Amino acid sequence: MSNSILKVGLVQHSNTGDIAANFQKTLDGIRNAARQGAKLVCLQELHRSLYFCQVEDTELFDLAETIPGPSTTVLGALAKELGIVIVSSLFEKRATGLYHNTAVVFETDGTIAGKYRKMHIPDDPGFYEKFYFTPGDLGFTPIQTSVGKLGVLVCWDQWFPEGARLMAMAGAELLIYPTAIGWNPADDRDEQIRQRDAWIIAQRAHSVSNGVPVISVNRVGHEADPSGTSEGIQFWGNSFVTGPQGEFLAHGSETEEEILVVDIDKARSESVRRWWPYLRDRRIDHYHDLLKIYRD
Repeated sequence: MSNSILKVGLVQHSNTGDIAANFQKTLDGIRNAARQGAKLVCLQELHRSLYFCQVEDTELFDLAETIPGPSTTVLGALAKELGIVIVSSLFEKRATGLYHNTAVVFETDGTIAGKYRKMHIPDDPGFYEKFYFTPGDLGFTPIQTSVGKLGVLVCWDQWFPEGARLMAMAGAELLIYPTAIGWNPADDRDEQIRQRDAWIIAQRAHSVSNGVPVISVNRVGHEADPSGTSEGIQFWGNSFVTGPQGEFLAHGSETEEEILVVDIDKARSESVRRWWPYLRDRRIDHYHDLLKIYRD
């Protein structure tokens, strides 16, 4: 196999209120992907617990943990045992009263290669993340690992082309999005399909406009609204990997737990960027208004 080929694993699963069982499912998924040859394994957003942001409840801050902490100890040890790089997603307690939605990347020796704190924080019905998470302060900085320079972002970040572009401009070879996104079961099927397709299109566009592969890992299954005011969230799965022209390399189930393992040819980005030199043709001398909220 060429040195440019990287075998990547994606762990897509459902969650319950049993944190230990969820975490074991994640660890089993990592081992499964590694047995299939994956050298980079990517996990879904907040994989330890239910997606708790459906409600605002101060007791749920107890789910957070420090980094380093219990989960990073286990994941680091597993990365070392298997000789792989792992991209995880944790609810970080940075200090008393200060919390982040944080992706942590583990190197093959078990050390923390780096972390990324989610920059764009949603505040919508069923997704009350601003109550829990302080916006990230680490910027859009790729994380250097033995399998390449990883541009790790998180969920809501995937809708913003600026984050993907800044990661690519800093040398990211892959864009990786741990995700927790789903439908309101009350929406009709046509609206659900439009939402899912928009989600996929937006991320495929990041591949195209930056000439790099994209890895997006979502959860599946229904999670009830603890407040009972809505029908909860039906997470839509569809974890996928695209190549540097937005082509699908792997595409997961909408309803089933699944371990996706796929080869990514990192060398293709060089060829694609030669054919489609978007970075060359950017008119940065006329983009100053991008620093404004809106052009009146």
